[in-house]
Amino acid sequence: MPSVTVKGMSCNHCKMSVTKAVAGVSGVKDVDVSLEKGEAAWTESAPVDVDAVKAAIRKAGFDVE
Repeated sequence: MPSVTVKGMSCNHCKMSVTKAVAGVSGVKDVDVSLEKGEAAWTESAPVDVDAVKAAIRKAGFDVE
């Protein structure tokens, strides 16, 4: 399961914002965002461009590595 580190999440609202952002990327099937780990992971129904995932998370207002 591919994943990225997300900085700046502190609550369930943050978690939902990141989940929605990642889910909106083409090819993403399921999203799992962990506040404790500071991580967003996803499964793919088609190949996913990790840079597109990172851009979506940044657009939602969070830093990503």
